[in-house]
Amino acid sequence: MNVLLLGSGGREHAIAWKMAQSPKLESFFIAPGNAGTSDYGENINISATDFKAIRDFVLNNNIQMVVVGPEEPLVKGIHDFFLSDEKLKNIPVIGPTAKGAQLEGSKDFSKQFMVRHGIPTAQYKTFTKETIKEAFSFLETLSPPYVLKADGLAAGKGVVIPNTIDEAKKELEDLLLHQRFGDSSAKVVIEEFLMGVEVSVFILTDGRDYKILPEAKDYKRIGEGDTGPNTGGMGAVSPVSFANAAFMKKVEEQIIKPTMNGLIAEKISYTGFIFFGLINVNNSPYVIEYNCRMGDPETEVVMPRIKTDLLDLFQAVASQTLSEKTIELDKRTAATIMLVAGGYPGEYEKGKKIKGLNEVRKSICFHAGTLEKNDEVITNGGRVLAITSYGNNLEEALNTSFSNAEKIQYEGKYYRRDIGKDLK
Repeated sequence: MNVLLLGSGGREHAIAWKMAQSPKLESFFIAPGNAGTSDYGENINISATDFKAIRDFVLNNNIQMVVVGPEEPLVKGIHDFFLSDEKLKNIPVIGPTAKGAQLEGSKDFSKQFMVRHGIPTAQYKTFTKETIKEAFSFLETLSPPYVLKADGLAAGKGVVIPNTIDEAKKELEDLLLHQRFGDSSAKVVIEEFLMGVEVSVFILTDGRDYKILPEAKDYKRIGEGDTGPNTGGMGAVSPVSFANAAFMKKVEEQIIKPTMNGLIAEKISYTGFIFFGLINVNNSPYVIEYNCRMGDPETEVVMPRIKTDLLDLFQAVASQTLSEKTIELDKRTAATIMLVAGGYPGEYEKGKKIKGLNEVRKSICFHAGTLEKNDEVITNGGRVLAITSYGNNLEEALNTSFSNAEKIQYEGKYYRRDIGKDLK
């Protein structure tokens, strides 16, 4: 099978790594890819949101499946673009239509969806700049800390959690009046803060049936001890100790099944991944957010724990025969440490030469923001490399990843040294 994978981050490298293991894969292209994905297929210099160029490439190269890694092309409607084109409509796209992608594309849409279908989530209200006074009044009814979320896509950085009412009002003004995230913060969701531990749960669905993938826990804050601003993710571990059989049964019954039933009831066509960002509050799961794709860096620990042929699963999604498949999992622990650029998630420099990649042992080095230039690998993003290791337990997996993180060098390198330390 000839496959095109869209995206350029660590998530896409991990998906490419896994798909390349399939005997069903013939020609494999990644657009635009990075310095790591080129080990598994051919990088194509096409943006994941350039639908016209993607169309031309698909038709000229006999592409038989398109797998969409990031959220932006899904929210912008790449699946709908294929369905509306006579020459593309029969080529399967792994990823939802634009309506389904609104689960991530609009926080307000997703919260309304959860309320309609009785899915446990924090209480909330949505505001615009015209209703900012009402927003201030609503904040006064809440207890600190306060959760403010930009309605639209913000590259994983659209959530702020101020600790005081004055700070919350200032942040709200910055989001709504000064448009910190542009149109993405034209609406802001304010919700109650839930105290608990977060966990990421994923399913792969063909629109009727689904398979639950390994759960993971990621670490969003830049600083150790979960301090500082949110990032796209500084590390991840899988499995998660508290996500036992009893907890996961609640997740399936109270969240996954109602979500699937809601999509079907609302006639929302959905094929691909659903990410459930959950919080465990006194052993009860609540939804913090949906994503319409796999998480990053969670993908870098989830894919290594899937033994089943991923391309075979994608074919089952396309043919709506997922119910006939089983997923076999690796029982070992996987742990990922993310190496980022100095200054991230604020301003940072690109183009720093990376050394030591060939010294990595017993780890998988997934490239997140890299570029190959003049036979050298250089930094090309805020999150640069994800170091993933297996272990018979969490400590063993982490120690291997930390050891290899030390071997890699580039100017400004930073990583958190407390990933996974909060779990037993």
